[in-house]
Amino acid sequence: MALIFIATVSACGSSVAAIDNLGQIAESLKYPNHSIGILVSWISIFNFFGRVFSGFISETLMTKYKLPRPFMFGLTQLFTSTGLLSIAFPYINSVYVASLIIGFGLGAQTPLIFAIISDLFGLKHYSTLLNCGQLAVPLGSYIMNVEVIGRFYDAEATKIGNVKNGKGLTCTGTHCFSESFMILAAVTLFGAMASFVLAYRTRDFYKGDVYKKYKDDMEATQSNVELNSFDDKNNEHKKKIDDQSK
Repeated sequence: MALIFIATVSACGSSVAAIDNLGQIAESLKYPNHSIGILVSWISIFNFFGRVFSGFISETLMTKYKLPRPFMFGLTQLFTSTGLLSIAFPYINSVYVASLIIGFGLGAQTPLIFAIISDLFGLKHYSTLLNCGQLAVPLGSYIMNVEVIGRFYDAEATKIGNVKNGKGLTCTGTHCFSESFMILAAVTLFGAMASFVLAYRTRDFYKGDVYKKYKDDMEATQSNVELNSFDDKNNEHKKKIDDQSK
């Protein structure tokens, strides 16, 4: 669970922090105002595609090729880091590309967290473990927003003359988010490494029947239901015999 938490804090936290600052990034790179709405829409659309894609593909690769689900979790984090690097080293329309990649990557990671926790730990304490995993997202986002992006942005804004436009410190240029997003990309890569370590440690588990424990539980439940039904029928039969004898 510790590796899942580390990977989620690093990768998902960085992605959410990037999305939170996407409007300000577009302003610093002098994108037109209407493009900010487009970026938000792109993130939402490709977040949906990422969720659908990762759910379907991860299940297919796991059942057919026995690839550990954490390995696919790590691949989505590697993909997300390319979007963060598109902001760290901007080029023409790089923010559009970054919004597509980050939205898709975050969407792909979300269902994988749920699936990995249920695969490895079962459903007995699923809600508790799931909430612990989800706690990592706002925690990572807060750290990246306040301690990384906020600090570096303020430092860059101060360097160019402490400019204010009624919103506090402002910064314009490619340097405003360059250093902070290099750090975010590095942190996301660290999260990917944690996912790959988890994939290596669980490779034998995923080579077997991942759903065996669920099948056993279903069979046990079905057996109990059949046994209870059989007992009820016996009791009814005995009752009829007793009534007839009277």
